[in-house]
Amino acid sequence: MTRYYLRRYRDATRMNHWFVAIMFFAAALSGLAFFHPSLFFLSTLFGGGPWTRILHPFMGLLMVLGFVFLFGAMWRENILDRGDREWIANAPKMLKGDKSSMPPVGKYNAGQKLVFWAFGVSLLLLLVTGFMFWSPWFVGFFPILLRRIAVVVHSVSAVVLIISVITHIYAAIWVKGTLRAMTRGTVTEGWAKLNHPLWHRKMTRGE
Repeated sequence: MTRYYLRRYRDATRMNHWFVAIMFFAAALSGLAFFHPSLFFLSTLFGGGPWTRILHPFMGLLMVLGFVFLFGAMWRENILDRGDREWIANAPKMLKGDKSSMPPVGKYNAGQKLVFWAFGVSLLLLLVTGFMFWSPWFVGFFPILLRRIAVVVHSVSAVVLIISVITHIYAAIWVKGTLRAMTRGTVTEGWAKLNHPLWHRKMTRGE
């Protein structure tokens, strides 16, 4: 039986995605090393405490810069609409295995859109707050109370980002056939018709 494939992502987009993913794991692991003493052993991955402290903000900055390009390419297709409200309302049924009430979706469903915006907001907060206590370059520009608040916001934003990434990875594995979109750039026509019928219709021009 012949399988037909649809192009979901360009090569440049996929390379951009994997660059951000690599930088995320590097920034997350180095950041967690300072999150709690029990996690300080993670600093050995980066050459010890001093090097981890030096490298962490640079890896975080590269992650944010990489995401800027993804954001520019994807934000329009991730704007929430009325159909997304219906998707969210019926999501509990879907998680129980009943997809009969789910509305047809375009390139991204409401869950993917929410994760996308969680990425964007958390990375923006991480960027702004990170600069506020990046020693020794910017510390002198902000009062100590503001820096303490920045540390808390930075930590909360990091937790939100990590949870969002875990959700993103789980969903990609849970929906069979999704991973190849970011490994090969294509998906089967059957996958598209089942999971993103409106996008499938657009790509095939209703054929």
